[in-house]
Amino acid sequence: MELPKFLLGDNTDYPTAIFIIHTDYPRFIINLENDQVEWLEDFSAEDEKELSMEAENLIQAANDFYDREVNRYNES
Repeated sequence: MELPKFLLGDNTDYPTAIFIIHTDYPRFIINLENDQVEWLEDFSAEDEKELSMEAENLIQAANDFYDREVNRYNES
């Protein structure tokens, strides 16, 4: 099965949170309520250096995805 790069998620235990799930490597979940990121990968020290440079771009892409989805929802 091919998954989209980003998915929206919610949970009634966290009623004000909106989660974006990044399904490609490096996989992560970001809580847009507080911008907390949970990485779903184990990284070596060398990987962490590279990840720190890419993390900002990935988080911005997640936010852009959310904005696009909300705009599409509002248009329909």
